[in-house]
Amino acid sequence: MTKKNKQQYGQRRQPVKVNQRLPLLNPHAAGIDVGASEHYVAVPADRDEQPVRRFGAFTEELHALAQWLLQCGIKTVALESTGVYWIPLFQILESYGLAVKLVNARHVKNVPGRKSDVQDCQWLQQLESFGLLRGSFRPEAKICVLRSYMRQREMLIRSAGRYVQQMQKALTQMNIKLHHVISDLSGQTGLAIVRAIVAGERDRLKLAAMKDRRVRSDVITIAKSLEGDYRAEHLFALKQALELYDYYQQKIAECDVAICKEMQTLQTRAAAPAAALKRKPRSKHNPLPFDSQAELYRIMGVDLTRIDGLHESTAQLIISELGLDICQKWPTEAQFTSWLGLSPNNEISGGKVLKRGTRKVVNRVANALRMCAQSLLNSKSALGAYARRMRAKRDSKVAITATAHKLARLIYRTVKYGQEYIDIGQEQYAAKYKAGILKSLHRKARQLGYQLVSCQTLEVVVP
Repeated sequence: MTKKNKQQYGQRRQPVKVNQRLPLLNPHAAGIDVGASEHYVAVPADRDEQPVRRFGAFTEELHALAQWLLQCGIKTVALESTGVYWIPLFQILESYGLAVKLVNARHVKNVPGRKSDVQDCQWLQQLESFGLLRGSFRPEAKICVLRSYMRQREMLIRSAGRYVQQMQKALTQMNIKLHHVISDLSGQTGLAIVRAIVAGERDRLKLAAMKDRRVRSDVITIAKSLEGDYRAEHLFALKQALELYDYYQQKIAECDVAICKEMQTLQTRAAAPAAALKRKPRSKHNPLPFDSQAELYRIMGVDLTRIDGLHESTAQLIISELGLDICQKWPTEAQFTSWLGLSPNNEISGGKVLKRGTRKVVNRVANALRMCAQSLLNSKSALGAYARRMRAKRDSKVAITATAHKLARLIYRTVKYGQEYIDIGQEQYAAKYKAGILKSLHRKARQLGYQLVSCQTLEVVVP
């Protein structure tokens, strides 16, 4: 074949050899497969004659594991987040000065062929050495302590709620309909009547007279609901449920003291008089016993409760779960909302959108923001108007997620810029939205060569 024919028809060239090996970004990495009773650790093959070792889960063996890693010259360690078994190992490794990266097990499980603990730890070590692993978020040590207290308090509140249900069950078995005529059995009126019943009081009028002035039901209606069959076995169950409820309330109070002490150790960023804060009604269910709004302002330097829908409990949860350096952990608000699982995550293939929606993320802050967004559906604020517009456009579920996404962005901007949120009201929001729609319509009309004219400026001539 001549040179001309080669240029005309083309000739297959020899493939160029390309080095497909990934660059070694972290040569001092180790991988650990975490278990309940044993941990498998892998280091680079040139660091030890036995690069894969098994260690037990006792504290003495965890210290031996950390010392062996230091002897091998390891600087970073990657381990999977398996239940709560990783927590003591994580803390001990950090105490030895090692950079520990907690990896989400979902990110590394989709590789077939790894069916043993040894291969798992080797795979983690290999991925970490190439810089392919991304660590999960974990706040600083002081925030972790506060988070533990807050989660313990949440668990105690859930446990106390179970015994409120047990009291309702015992009353129902005695055909006492008290929880049908008052809104909350664990409130002031409900607990006063239940305590009197357990103490032996059976006079319906005396029991009904214990109602608080804020209860809408009258004394006669409450007295009718208290007529029932006071059987000994059901009274016994009611008494035990009440005692257990009181016990958990005592433990919640002890947890509140620990939370208050821990918050006082955090650094002060701003000190403002109490009059400068926009006061909102405190939560009726298990509020913190101290002025948490002023304490939160002192720690964060901004008042997050100015944002409509956010209360002290939500701001407290944000601090305990995310810490104080939100903008350093997430450089942009888009990354922040994506981590919360509130931003859109459309699955696209071949230029077509296969699935729309958000990622399935289990996040306490995201769940709290959704609860706040749900409370805004009947609000007269600008955020309430936005939530109702989203609900009319799609449905309630989509509207709640979209409003929670907007709340997350407002929180990020408030913390980043230190500016207080100001509500413009639903009327001004509607006017601003209408002006934006009209501006968009005028622009599209000009692009098509038309001009929009308001109906109010036209004169209609009737023949």
